[in-house]
Amino acid sequence: MRGVFLALATSIAVVAPAAAQPALNGQWIVATDRWGNLEYSILNLARSGPRVSGDWDGDPVSGTIAGDRITLTVNGARNVRYAFTGRLAKGVLTGEADFPDSNDPARRARHSFTARRVPDRPAGGSRTHDFAPTVYANAFSPDRPPVLTIWPGDRVRTTTLDSGGMDAKGVTRALFGNPQTGPFFVAGAAPGDTIVIHIETLRLNRDWADSLDAIVGRALGRALVAQAGDLGKPVRWKLDRVGGFATPEGATGALRALRVPLRPMLGGLALASGPGAAPLSTGDTGRAGGNMDFPEVIEGNSVSLPVLQPGGLIYLGDGHALQGDGETSQFALETSLDVEFRVELIKGRSVSMPRIESPTELMVLGQAGSLDEALKFATTGMIQWLQQDYGLTLSEAAQVMGSSLRLSIPNLAGRNVGVAAKLDKRVLPARK
Repeated sequence: MRGVFLALATSIAVVAPAAAQPALNGQWIVATDRWGNLEYSILNLARSGPRVSGDWDGDPVSGTIAGDRITLTVNGARNVRYAFTGRLAKGVLTGEADFPDSNDPARRARHSFTARRVPDRPAGGSRTHDFAPTVYANAFSPDRPPVLTIWPGDRVRTTTLDSGGMDAKGVTRALFGNPQTGPFFVAGAAPGDTIVIHIETLRLNRDWADSLDAIVGRALGRALVAQAGDLGKPVRWKLDRVGGFATPEGATGALRALRVPLRPMLGGLALASGPGAAPLSTGDTGRAGGNMDFPEVIEGNSVSLPVLQPGGLIYLGDGHALQGDGETSQFALETSLDVEFRVELIKGRSVSMPRIESPTELMVLGQAGSLDEALKFATTGMIQWLQQDYGLTLSEAAQVMGSSLRLSIPNLAGRNVGVAAKLDKRVLPARK
């Protein structure tokens, strides 16, 4: 997580009131402001009398407490000193960090830092959390304060807005552009892990959705460009939640009897962006998810995403009542949703790109600026899954894919496009 920090010897000094010292035990998320960029790390501490032990992003920590002053040392492969001095107040550590310059180790640089302690897991095992959002995010940012801390095995029941920022009652609650609910901090999740989001319930919570009569440029041939000048008008869809179908409002002519089956899905699902780059907007996609617009992110399926920041930080939103492959009309049937999901944490194992699993299929979503690159990501990700979980050699994976792989194009409407590689589980050997 800390990049070059991981191999370096580190010392940390924190000024803390004696009465607050027992609260030192546990896990802390440290945010160091390095020239205006927050860098996050995980500090685990345990106090026994005057001594402190633990780890900082996996490197062993030892130290002592003398009065109100705490000194910690992280012994890495190189003998380079990092120091933090600060104060513990109301459960938050704040102060100044003294680091070597990242470009010239002979120089020192001072940075402010804060650290917050991760709450202890409540007794009684896994829980179900009911969370009613009041604020929403337009970026998959690691800098946004978590709305809720959850633990592996926990369930969350919550709601999402539509892509325009409207809630179940048609009231605008956030800026348009796929505003997301979250982030949800998964205690124990660290870079190099995988978070699996099991989508247990997706329910429509209103009787209408919005779309367009558009065709995205990637799907429009030259012969039709001249005819498409009047496209892009809004279309309101009526959602029959009892009957399970949608109809375009006020449709006449050939579409007056059109009824399409509802299939609610999440267009947006992601973990926070990794360090060293600007956070992904909620209109974009990356290796940890994003505005994937994949019609298989539905109730009953599971989505595996790589952890790039402490706690993972789950975001979800952009509900669709129904979407065709490619989202060729620019908007799907955009609506709000009630969502229930359960979280699983796989320690010490990272996936290279989003994996989606249904009761019958494995699916890998490749996302890139071109269909060629997205295809390579999808097929490479599927081969890696077959190697990791099923023990197949590259030759064996090639034979399975050559005979049974299916491909779809989930998303053509964003800056990135998506290609999904799919395999029926019935053709696969038993998992390792």
